[in-house]
Amino acid sequence: MFPDLTRDDVFRIETRRLWLRWPTARDAEAVLRLAGDPAVAGMTARIPTPLPPHEAEGFVIRARATNASGAGLVTAITRRASPASLIGIVSIEDRPEAPEPHLGYWLGRPFWGEGLMREAADAIIDAYFAYAGGRALASAAMVANPASRRVLEACGFRCTGEAAPVFAARGGAVPSHSFRLDRETWLGRRAEAAESVAAGGLR
Repeated sequence: MFPDLTRDDVFRIETRRLWLRWPTARDAEAVLRLAGDPAVAGMTARIPTPLPPHEAEGFVIRARATNASGAGLVTAITRRASPASLIGIVSIEDRPEAPEPHLGYWLGRPFWGEGLMREAADAIIDAYFAYAGGRALASAAMVANPASRRVLEACGFRCTGEAAPVFAARGGAVPSHSFRLDRETWLGRRAEAAESVAAGGLR
């Protein structure tokens, strides 16, 4: 899915406040601490609570294998001022049950409320459409997680329906909204952003 550019562990994406880089072994402790927080894990489909240490270590190993193969792009979210310190994860990966690549993410609770997740999601979405030539992305947000829905809508995703998929990590069916972003919508948003910047420069 992703080109050679992203398959080297020196690859990173820089935004105004963040670096998105490959996860490394030293990130496992932060994954355990932040993703293991029930307030974070409980809003995800796959993170168990409690989160065993070996699961955090295994996540890093699997993420690096996914990136190296080009099958997806799993990135550690870090602040530019502290690139060694993971604060969350944002990824685009294929899922067996879905026809289109899936955008997934979580952010440690101490970093909520600053708009960081939207900034990180926007950056990896741009990488997917620009570098991988992607046609569309899917994502989802639990009905009980309006903050996640706001992130997706701010990034241009449109709600396509509601269902109650079974999440083993959550112990059963969880009401969720599904979302989709296609290339045409992404291109339109990019053009609008460029026009806005150009208009601002003319004032």
